[in-house]
Amino acid sequence: MSNKIMQFALQFDDTETFIAETGHKRTVIVEGPMGWGKSSLLPALGKRPEFANHTRVYIDCTTKTDSGDFFMIKYSADGETFRTVPHEELGLHLDGPVILMFDEIGKMPRSAFNSVLRVLYERKGPGNSKLHDDSIIFSTTNLAVEGLGDLLLPHGRNRVTVVTMRNPDQHRWLGWSISAGVHPLVQSWAKDTPELFTSFTDFASAEECATRTQGMIYDPRAVNKPVAFVTGRSMEGASDIFHCRDAALAAGRAFSDKILHAGLVGTVGPAAAGNLMAYISMLNDLPSKDEIANDPLNARIPVNGTAVCMLVYRVLATIERAWAPQWMTYMRRLDTVAQGLFGNGTRVKGYPRLNAIVHCKEYQEWATINAHLFK
Repeated sequence: MSNKIMQFALQFDDTETFIAETGHKRTVIVEGPMGWGKSSLLPALGKRPEFANHTRVYIDCTTKTDSGDFFMIKYSADGETFRTVPHEELGLHLDGPVILMFDEIGKMPRSAFNSVLRVLYERKGPGNSKLHDDSIIFSTTNLAVEGLGDLLLPHGRNRVTVVTMRNPDQHRWLGWSISAGVHPLVQSWAKDTPELFTSFTDFASAEECATRTQGMIYDPRAVNKPVAFVTGRSMEGASDIFHCRDAALAAGRAFSDKILHAGLVGTVGPAAAGNLMAYISMLNDLPSKDEIANDPLNARIPVNGTAVCMLVYRVLATIERAWAPQWMTYMRRLDTVAQGLFGNGTRVKGYPRLNAIVHCKEYQEWATINAHLFK
């Protein structure tokens, strides 16, 4: 069953492309594992140049209870008749095109779902209200097999096109994490823990999934399911905790390992939290930024390969133009894999610190000599 579910599953970029190219003709429902970026499709589509004049419209279907959340009755002046008018949240009153997203549509009660079927199918509301012809409509929902209550009834399912979006692979997520400012510790841990990016659908049984992933991901088949577990969303939550911990320690406030561990348990679950805390303990030999900036030829080189990876991600997240030349001098002392990791990180779309490194003469010279490292 699992293989059939994911046989035609798309990665995020392909899902975005499909919606962009067909969403003006067909309403697309994107089903996929929870916590792996389905809701990010709306801002991603909004950034595409062809949709520069589209208004983004977001509807959280989990907050809707019945048809009254979308359409209401308006009486005539004499009170003898009435007509139905749409809530402005739908965007039917706008003159220009919209990108309309129904988030978590599978969790919407039947009354509310039925009330928007005409919008989904015909791009029209009651009376003469209709969306601009260039409008894009799509929605998201979780996989039915996740057991989260998501349901698409046949009469609604037949009106739309459903595509499945799978978890991002490790390399795609790491590329995104650089531009999103995910904490270097989480980035490095994710790079060294590829099982975080698997899905329970990849495994024939709950036992196999638990063994292969150390119980760190969600599996609806498991007898004792943890309340918290690893998804892209919860890893971003762990990143927030690490950033807050850094800020507290920098300000001289206490933030013990016990506090950190407890926060991680409540964010990524006990199995992943224990794994991550053990991972952190290996990273004590990292040189500081000042060590590298003041003496790049003699600053410590981490012995542990994992620590080297962590160092590279930390520099990608913090590098400044003032010490970029010293970093390039230091980096030449690292192995080729680490240098390639840094170089490819600077070329990730939307990398926020590009201006700190791209004008550095030492970087330009290194990039020319090591063009073979870029992929």
